Amino acid sequence: MELLERRKIQYDGVHCRFDLEQLSPRAMVLKISGTDVGEFGEAPILTLGEWLAGTTAPVEFFIDARDVRGASIEVSGEWARWLGNHKDRFRKVTMLTGSRFIHITAEFVRRFADLEGKMWICTEPDVFDRALGEVQEIQ
Repeated sequence: MELLERRKIQYDGVHCRFDLEQLSPRAMVLKISGTDVGEFGEAPILTLGEWLAGTTAPVEFFIDARDVRGASIEVSGEWARWLGNHKDRFRKVTMLTGSRFIHITAEFVRRFADLEGKMWICTEPDVFDRALGEVQEIQ
């Protein structure tokens, strides 16, 4: 049995903010606000990779992008590559988008990462929050 060890890391920059939280060995949350232009480099991806490496069970990954104003093509491509390279480690990826532009970007990421059937993109905060709450109750 894997131990519950809740971890939180925050990256706060000029253009955006990332809040990463590992709720349990089976659930991670990434909350992004602002415009992601890659100012944190690989740091968030490396952190998430370490968390994935520390668990044997498939992980539910929640991406809260309701407060994202934009993301560069380069950054979207990096996230798509990372998600695609780790798709076998995810049980499900749930992403909340707050604008049509970010929704289109999320669709690109899902297709590029070959996450059809595994990545769910929603536009309703209540639906996202309910799904996240259900995972937290199970943990």
